[in-house]
Order: sequence, then structure tokens, then C-alpha cells
Amino acid sequence: MRGWPTPDRRNETKRPTSPPDDRPVIEFREVSIAFDDPPRQILDRVSFKVYQGEMRIILGPTGSGKSTILRLTIGLLRPDEGQIFVNGQEITALPEEALLKLRQKIGVVFQEDALFTSLTVAENVAYRLLEQGYTLEDVDAEVRQTLRLVGLEHAYGMMPNELSGGMSRRTAIARALVGDPEIILYDSPLAGLDPVIGRRISRLAMRLRDLRGVTSLWITQNMDEVRYLASHFYERTADGKLLFRRESERFCLINTKILMLAQGRVIFDGTDELFWSARDPQIQQFLP
Repeated sequence: MRGWPTPDRRNETKRPTSPPDDRPVIEFREVSIAFDDPPRQILDRVSFKVYQGEMRIILGPTGSGKSTILRLTIGLLRPDEGQIFVNGQEITALPEEALLKLRQKIGVVFQEDALFTSLTVAENVAYRLLEQGYTLEDVDAEVRQTLRLVGLEHAYGMMPNELSGGMSRRTAIARALVGDPEIILYDSPLAGLDPVIGRRISRLAMRLRDLRGVTSLWITQNMDEVRYLASHFYERTADGKLLFRRESERFCLINTKILMLAQGRVIFDGTDELFWSARDPQIQQFLP
């Protein structure tokens, strides 16, 4: 995997906050799913919409269905009831071949990393590109650039069993980011990362959100994480300068919202300002 030329990359330009026809990128309509072993209702008539360039932070106690939402979004699970739309296409009953095509536009950071143990770090990251039909000649520089973004360029040829937990996590993140996906699903992406690396990954996610209009779902239990993601943003000035700013009284970030689940139902869906002031006792338990 050495010496491959760099593929063309999209310019970092800010996309509109919603598609031209105002259609959600991700939409759940009255979605329910139950598991049999042990028998329990995971999601109960869950509905929400996420538009282009939005990040939806998903909160909730253990077992409330957060990871299930991500797996439903890419068709790894099928709901018992309700409809799921991705880019306006109902995926609820799509055949596997159509789902595979859909997943080519989606990057996923699974909670358990799910690296291929027989492949190097570089090969794990390159897998999505090769699966999408990129030629070998187009892959190497893209992989190296993505590894640099997560601070893992030195781990290019390492095997998964040689990685620390944090390095494994960053490899999984790099695999999700490679190839400029339109949608990224993050399942507790900062778990096991030190604070410095965690901020680096958070800023990378915000950069994709604000400058490239990537739509994302982000699962976490960390309220400091929520505050950081929901109050900081990137913008490019008229002369091309890139700025990283914090929202203020004059500017309120609206492309990042919170969705909270409890007992399989949505108990909050809105801006972080409303979340911090919510009086619901289930929400209060999460607040520091």
C-alpha cells in the first residue's frame, strides 16, 4: 500500500443546513423494536428528523436504545413497526444489495471498534475505499491523510493486537471518516481516549459538520462532551481563513441538537439551551 497517488478531495465548503427540498437526511417515524432474549421493548414509537449538516447527540441510560438507533439507520436491524428514511429513501424493507449501496455513503464508529484482526491499521482504514471500488492506486494517500487527522500516522503498518485501546478506537474512527461519507454515525467515539485526543476528534467531527455539511448521530454519556460539541463551531471567512469559535449571546448554534431516550421513548428533542434548563427528573439525573 505504498506510493499510491492522492485521490481528489472535495473542497471544504459549507453546505446548506437542509437539502434543497427540505427533506431530512435521517428520519424515524414511529419506530418500535423489541428483542426476545430477554424479552424487552427497546424502542417504542420513536420519531425524529436530522437534516443535512446537523449533528444529533443521543443521550440516555444504558439499555435505552441508543446503539439500536444506529444499527437501524444502516439496516443492520429491522424495526418491528414504523418507517426509517435515509436521504428520502425508505430503508425498512430494502434488500441487502440496496442496503450495501446505501452504506457506502455512511461512516460508522461502532462501540466495540470491530477491527479486522488479520489486517493492518492501514488495511482496516482502506477497507471501505476498496469495498466502494476505488483502485489500489487511489487509496494510499487517502489512508495516510485520514490517519494523520486522528494522530495515527505512525501506526500505519501495525496490527490490531499491537494497538492500545485508544489507538484501536482512533483506527475505527479513521475507518469511518475515510472516503468523505455524507453521514457519520458515532457510537461513544471518545470512550477510552485521553482528553487531548478526545478534543482533537471532537473538533474533527465539528469541522466535518460545519464545513462539509456532514450529517451525524453522536452517542455519548459525557456531559462535558455534549457542552463542547453544542457550543463550538468552525467557519470560513470571506478571505478563506478558518476560525474555531464559541457561540455567544449574539450567535446561537442551531445545527447541533440533543435527543434523549428513556424506557425506549424520546423524552427530549431540541437545542442544548432547552436541555440544560429542562425540569424532567430523568433529564435532571444526567445533568452535573
